[in-house]
Amino acid sequence: MNRRRRVYEGKAKVLYEGPEPGTLIQHFKDDATAFNAKKHALIEGKGVLNNRISEIIFQRLGEIGVPTHFIKRINMREQLIREVEIIPLEVVVRNIAAGSLATRLGLEEGTALPRSIIEFYYKDDKLNDPMVSEEHITAFGWAAPGEIEELMSLALRINDFLIGLFLGIGIRLVDFKVEFGRMWENENMRIVLADEISPDCCRLWDMTSGEKLDKDRFRRDLGGMLEAYQEVAKRLGVLNENRPPKGAGPVLVASNGTGKQS
Repeated sequence: MNRRRRVYEGKAKVLYEGPEPGTLIQHFKDDATAFNAKKHALIEGKGVLNNRISEIIFQRLGEIGVPTHFIKRINMREQLIREVEIIPLEVVVRNIAAGSLATRLGLEEGTALPRSIIEFYYKDDKLNDPMVSEEHITAFGWAAPGEIEELMSLALRINDFLIGLFLGIGIRLVDFKVEFGRMWENENMRIVLADEISPDCCRLWDMTSGEKLDKDRFRRDLGGMLEAYQEVAKRLGVLNENRPPKGAGPVLVASNGTGKQS
């Protein structure tokens, strides 16, 4: 990878130029961050798990017609993706009160919301990703009204799918964050799902015990972050049932490139 040009580096991933025009290689790091990187640690094996978890989710979303930037997984830490123009918004879908929503509105964490709620946050770490309204988005030209409708429609569609996916493996989807980009095909533009979907950007609670299986284990100093991510991967079918030896890192099930286990 050293021979490839680095295009962008974020808190959890690095983007390199891809082998063909219009493609990038997305590399998943082991960095764990919270509070806009004010809290930071290296969790060995986290990037490998997020790569595989995001791969299986993006593949399944593609199968139901949700457009994404994902092309294929290259290796344990990297994916080949389509290059897109990222819309500078984090789109958060909430099903259950938790995190900042519970704090802002004085809700008891775990309270089911009357309906799924969509929130927008402006992507700017220096500003701590402030929450913004549709008025802000259109006034500052981050997205047009029609694009906002498309973002919301896609986000709710993804939410419906993820609720069912995780329910089937005994996990409650509390909330999640996604990002979208504009992809140009000749003169035509389409909005596609970008970035990743993993326990780094979802709140996932065990249906029976309520145990947190996501980055809140790191945010709240609960410990066991890697083990929680391994549990999610195992239930999704991308991690072997047998626990790896201590220090060996996660042992992953090979993929035949079609999204099905081989």
